[in-house]
Amino acid sequence: MSSLRTPAAPGVPVLGSLVDLRRDALQAYLRACRDRGDVVRFVAGPPGLRVAFHAVFSASGAAKVLSAGAPFHKGGHLYREVRAVIGDGLLTSDGGDHVRQRRLVQPLFTRRRVDGYAEGIREETIRTLDGWRGRDGEVVDIAGEMTDLTLRVVTRLLFGADGSAAVPTIQRCFPVLNSWTYRRGTSPVRTPREWPTPANRRAASARAELYALCDRIIADRASAGADGADLLSRLIRTRDEDGDRLSPSEVRDQVLLFLLAGHETTATALSFSLHLLATHPEEQRRTRDEVDRVLGGREPLPADLPDLDHTTRVAKEALRLYPSAPVIARSAREDTEIDGHRIPAGTEVALMPWVTHRHPAYWSEPERFDPDRFLPEREATRPRYAWYPFGGGPRACIGQHFSMLETVLVLSMLTHAYRFEAVDRTVPVGQGVTLTPLGPNRCRLVAR
Repeated sequence: MSSLRTPAAPGVPVLGSLVDLRRDALQAYLRACRDRGDVVRFVAGPPGLRVAFHAVFSASGAAKVLSAGAPFHKGGHLYREVRAVIGDGLLTSDGGDHVRQRRLVQPLFTRRRVDGYAEGIREETIRTLDGWRGRDGEVVDIAGEMTDLTLRVVTRLLFGADGSAAVPTIQRCFPVLNSWTYRRGTSPVRTPREWPTPANRRAASARAELYALCDRIIADRASAGADGADLLSRLIRTRDEDGDRLSPSEVRDQVLLFLLAGHETTATALSFSLHLLATHPEEQRRTRDEVDRVLGGREPLPADLPDLDHTTRVAKEALRLYPSAPVIARSAREDTEIDGHRIPAGTEVALMPWVTHRHPAYWSEPERFDPDRFLPEREATRPRYAWYPFGGGPRACIGQHFSMLETVLVLSMLTHAYRFEAVDRTVPVGQGVTLTPLGPNRCRLVAR
């Protein structure tokens, strides 16, 4: 095995890289890649309480970690904290449990099944457009509007008629749990969750409220026979060829995951797609012209996606610049190597889509918005993992087709109805469990 020395990220005495990671982790990772290379060791915190991990920035490194049979698993501080909040669903389960859950849930996310969710996406988008009626020339918070929209979509698809009643609870609880989980997962010092600190009490209250909501809806649906077409009913009914099924707690864990990932990923793609179009009027015009040509004023269908190729490229480029999961954590099961660097067993490894998506080896002028990067002939020149906002390998996001379908359908409907003018030219972001906007993302609506 290679003995290539892994460079250390810069830091200060005693605390290492803790100050840089707390100040702006995403920029710290970009600097480390630029100054130290594609595999960099971070150490943060005082002696005896340190968090240490290897950050991996290359496409080849991501391929090594995410490929089938790779000696890495979902471990480490962050995933332990995520598991404590949303249970042991597809995101956090490992080994045989993950394989079993994926086998049971996969039939709900086939392309044919996902295409059947388009009607709900269109109707919720119409609700958003109805709410904008009469607001020509007004400024709206695009991030908030898109989060509301995608949350309505996912609760409708999950819970059917019960969906709208769940939205206020989710809006109230998830932000509390997101920030608390990330803070605990990356901190060298973590107080026991049971200690009655203000942060722990807020998180415990939010978690209890969210669990009670899901358990109540699941119990009501199960007692009614779970014969509906919503995802929850299908989760309750699902069986494999041996008759195996998800337990009630496993159903709840999947529901919590779908609520979190099912709205935040797409809300990020939509809000930053609209922000980028608003700050690049020519690309917005190209998108609008394509939508008008392909749809001719009618509502979009899943079958239209191949013809909405520029709109799809806009969504992909937004996810390149603003991946919803900027960091993906793994832990090494055994001694291995990445790009010639020794990775001892037990080492925590952090893949960095945020950095890889800006790596100059794969992207020219990486900070520039250019949807044509995703023309087929240009995509063919890049490694598979130069772009991986949905992860990859056997643990790739099960909902990636749903997210892309929703993003393109919604973008086509919104850009047909309105022109978007940027009020905020830049939107600062930070790292949480998911990418977190740190400032407003406002646009002026101009009715067409």
